[in-house]
Amino acid sequence: MSVQIWTFLFVFLTFGLYIGIAIWSRASSTSEFYVAGGGVPPLANGMATAADWMSAASFISMAGLISFIGRDGTFYLMGWTGGYVLLALLLAPYLRKFGKFTVPDFIGDRYYSKTARLLAVFCAIVISFVYVCGQMQGAGIVFSRFLEVDITTGVIIGMAIVFFYAVLGGMKGITYTQVAQYCVLIFAFMVPAIFISILMTGQFIPQIGFGSELTEAFGGGYLLDRLDGMSEALGFPTYTEGQRSTQDVFFITAALMFGTAGLPHVIIRFFTVPNVRDARRSAGFALIFIAILYTTAPAVAAFARANLINTVDNVEYSEVPEWFTKWETTNLIVFDDKNNDGRINYVGDPELNELEVNRDIMVLANPEIAELPNWVVALVAAGGLAAALSTAAGLLLVISTSVSHDMLKRSFMPDISEKEELRYARIAIFVAVLIAGYFGINPPAYVAQVVAFAFGLAAASFFPAIVLGIFKKSMNREGAIAGMVAGFSFTALYIIYFRFINPAADSADNWLFGISPEGIGTMGTLVNLTVALTVARFTPEPPEDVQAIVEDIRLPEQLLKK
Repeated sequence: MSVQIWTFLFVFLTFGLYIGIAIWSRASSTSEFYVAGGGVPPLANGMATAADWMSAASFISMAGLISFIGRDGTFYLMGWTGGYVLLALLLAPYLRKFGKFTVPDFIGDRYYSKTARLLAVFCAIVISFVYVCGQMQGAGIVFSRFLEVDITTGVIIGMAIVFFYAVLGGMKGITYTQVAQYCVLIFAFMVPAIFISILMTGQFIPQIGFGSELTEAFGGGYLLDRLDGMSEALGFPTYTEGQRSTQDVFFITAALMFGTAGLPHVIIRFFTVPNVRDARRSAGFALIFIAILYTTAPAVAAFARANLINTVDNVEYSEVPEWFTKWETTNLIVFDDKNNDGRINYVGDPELNELEVNRDIMVLANPEIAELPNWVVALVAAGGLAAALSTAAGLLLVISTSVSHDMLKRSFMPDISEKEELRYARIAIFVAVLIAGYFGINPPAYVAQVVAFAFGLAAASFFPAIVLGIFKKSMNREGAIAGMVAGFSFTALYIIYFRFINPAADSADNWLFGISPEGIGTMGTLVNLTVALTVARFTPEPPEDVQAIVEDIRLPEQLLKK
């Protein structure tokens, strides 16, 4: 069967499964809609958390970025993985014990302020929108290639599917849908990685193949040595040597870590289990499930880069393989024959280079480049959709709960019934899907870069407020509000200036202290902390009952029972 038929089959089966689960687990109360009734087993919650966490940025874009920028791309690996550990061990148990299942709810109650709650709602909505547009973009890329439709149509199809099971099932439906999506995405990521590792290095485990010698059919020698040699010969930067400054790599990694710990759609996952102990267990399971993909991604990136160079460089355009022409129809691969010799000149010099490859297609195209069976190619497409749509659903739920629960129920319309609250939540998802779809069709950057902006905003706004709220009982509402406004505004304005107002100036020569827009969230975090601590020092301390709550959430449950 052709790739397209296999893709239709896999997409039909997996989407049918997702929709069936949504119908089976339809939410009938606000508790089920927001936190799945708090009764999800730790193992299932760990799989759902991993699927929620491993978005299109992880599945589609991360390995693609590493393929093109080499060692520098690993800050995505270090930042996202380290950030999850930070969240799971440092913050999640305390937030779960505090008992508020949204970040705005925690900030509003901890800082005894409606203003703080509404500010947190605003930040949560903006962060989630920035993040979800990357997921819609990823879904559009998959649909455009494998269902042979344009990206706009692909995004619209993804919007319709996510809207259906997010509105119908709420967190309960999304949780069990994400369990299925994790199984699909991890299988889809690992099968081609194992195939290609065996073909290129003879090693069954991709992580071992990454550091192994290539087979004679691929020219022998160690994979990374060959990549360095090929890159240098074509005028590209050496694969294993970083090109970014040390401070920029540090700031990007830290922004991704701090942003992870402040992402509202991940934090809410720790409220879907029965108790604090199960929250810790589900975090441990999730880390194992996440590590499977994250330790494989560098190997996939290296395999893809080596295969791409071997396949397209100096090849007659009339003899390019079928996968190349298929991707050309999506405009994600562009060949411009500058010297009119009919051959593809793929080099590092922009003036001479004749081939532009969108980094987001590398994982999806990798099985085709390696000439794997058609069913494997289609399986990767289904996995990419699972990754994109699972995270999109979680983010849309954050937006809906921020609007219906935190803004309306807790702030402006406290007397609305549970049925009315659910209706407003579903209306909020509908509006959010439309806005997310627009930005998915008109993205500001590659998927992983868009997601990095969301992490930077989360780091600059939520992370300091959460950490200080848990570990510093003297932190008051004035300090928290001032810190969030300062950190979020600084980070947002920096990103907007370099990516939208003056993109021509987006270079290391013009960045503040050499820090890129992807890493400025760390500076925003420092701004937030400095402003918050300074303002808190010169304003009244929190009420005694608030300070007592902070003391209580840091004490083990066994001591509280004595």
